Amino acid sequence: MSPSKVGRKPGSKGKPDFSSSKGSISQQTEPKQQLRFSLWNFWVASTALKVLLMPDYVSTDFDVHRNWMAITNKLPLKEWYLESTSQWTLDYPPFFAYFEWFLSQVVPASVRADGCLDIVEVGQYGWPTILFQRSTVIISEILLFVVLQIFINTSDVSERSVNFVVASSIALSPAFFIIDHIHFQYNGFLFAILIGSIIAAKKQRYLLCGALFATSLCFKHIFLYLAPAYFVFLLRAYVLDINALKYKSYRDWVFVPQWRNLFKLGGVVLLIFTICFAPFITVMPQLIARLFPFSRGLTHAYWAPNFWAIYSFVDKVLAAVMLRMPYVHNCVSKLFRPLLVPATREEIKHKMATVNNGTRGLVQDVYFLILPQIQPKLTFLLTLFYQLLAVIPVFINPSFKRFIGSLTLCGFSAFLFGWHVHEKAIMLVIIPFFFLVSFDRRFLTPFYLLTASGYVSLFPLLYKSNDFLIKVLYTLIWCIIYFSAFRKLVRVSSSVQRRIFFFDRLAALYCLLLLPMVLGIQSLEVLKGRYSPIRKYEFLGLMFYSIYCSIGVIGSWIGLSWLYNFDEPLWV
Repeated sequence: MSPSKVGRKPGSKGKPDFSSSKGSISQQTEPKQQLRFSLWNFWVASTALKVLLMPDYVSTDFDVHRNWMAITNKLPLKEWYLESTSQWTLDYPPFFAYFEWFLSQVVPASVRADGCLDIVEVGQYGWPTILFQRSTVIISEILLFVVLQIFINTSDVSERSVNFVVASSIALSPAFFIIDHIHFQYNGFLFAILIGSIIAAKKQRYLLCGALFATSLCFKHIFLYLAPAYFVFLLRAYVLDINALKYKSYRDWVFVPQWRNLFKLGGVVLLIFTICFAPFITVMPQLIARLFPFSRGLTHAYWAPNFWAIYSFVDKVLAAVMLRMPYVHNCVSKLFRPLLVPATREEIKHKMATVNNGTRGLVQDVYFLILPQIQPKLTFLLTLFYQLLAVIPVFINPSFKRFIGSLTLCGFSAFLFGWHVHEKAIMLVIIPFFFLVSFDRRFLTPFYLLTASGYVSLFPLLYKSNDFLIKVLYTLIWCIIYFSAFRKLVRVSSSVQRRIFFFDRLAALYCLLLLPMVLGIQSLEVLKGRYSPIRKYEFLGLMFYSIYCSIGVIGSWIGLSWLYNFDEPLWV
């Protein structure tokens, strides 16, 4: 058939009509598109793998959640945040406590008999409890797949391919795989609520966005680090009248807030927080102390790969140099003593032997030997400063792209400079970044740096040797597949196609060297079992992980900050 005869209406003068054939093609391909962009197969395959991993090692977090189920099941509500038989006291917000209570109501009799709901100092349980708790993680994570499928289905047709890659890469993320299904937590379920708020923001459903974020806060208070971005975005996009700039009289500023929207948003948020915290009003001081335990020290037992890991490492190097080179200590002490450097080398040795200098794997306050001690107030001010830099552009231009950029940078600021940051908090940065990377190819390099270093930084959570190949192969395959997919699908969005983030060659080299680093540290762990002199350097492997991964995380932060602040056409 010749092209001139396609779709020609009777009586037309040679002009083909493609409307009917186009409609039929659309109708024919739509079911295939829906099938193609479904996460169903991903859920089935990943669930099968997670079921196979159920007999894996049992982490401390496993007993944490078992104890929380026991507390919420056996004690009255007002005692939940007072109970302290076990060291794993309840330290999540009340909505998560309600969630643990719900799980405790469906515990089978055989699991109860196994000790699942016993309030004891150290949990005593067996396979029935392990099977039940791991099953609850898999079932609760269904919410993540549902939310991500909604994200795909509500996307524009032109965005559906890349958003499908975004959604599937989140669903199969090595972070969820390692932390939830081997180490044991419920991050898939919790981040599903946060992702729902991001999707609502994209669809300009601001009231739903605020409600979902408030709900996520009441489940996991670490999301508070992202609150500045949500607050400024909703304030500017939903509450303030964008035509206010046209008002000439100061009296007109009373009409700047859209009072109806303000009361609706404020009412919804206050209602959610009231439902969450009102039953605990009599124990509120204890609840707050549990949620924000500043007594735990600047760094965790394993240094999270952030700025304070570099700071701690520099302190250890300076102490070692001054102990072995007396003239260096003499020179430096004359310049800075007594503000920085101990008066004598004997004092350095004494402190190294008696105080927690960050290499003993203890969850308590860290004392630096040479550098100034860090107070919680300083970490708060640093975090607040960099978050303010991230939210100011959102107030000027409350677009969804700016909001996601601000959200990611707020997560970066909290992770890099926060107090007692866990390595698992890297997900606060990675998850929002997924929604940003689809906008432009220039985000790919900082994204590669962050995900590669962030996922590798989680490897020490799985300390058993039989987990080594699982975590390495899974992360490596994920990186190969999704780095290639993003590179193929993501395009340069603006007409100005200049290279802004100029670390791409160094970033590629950095990512390639991650695998030799991991293999080298694993070899060191094997040698520890054979050669006793190496055992005294037990913290060495964790230090390598922290320092090398912190370089990648900080490099990603610098790259994204550069694009966010100095490439205006990228955000139009």
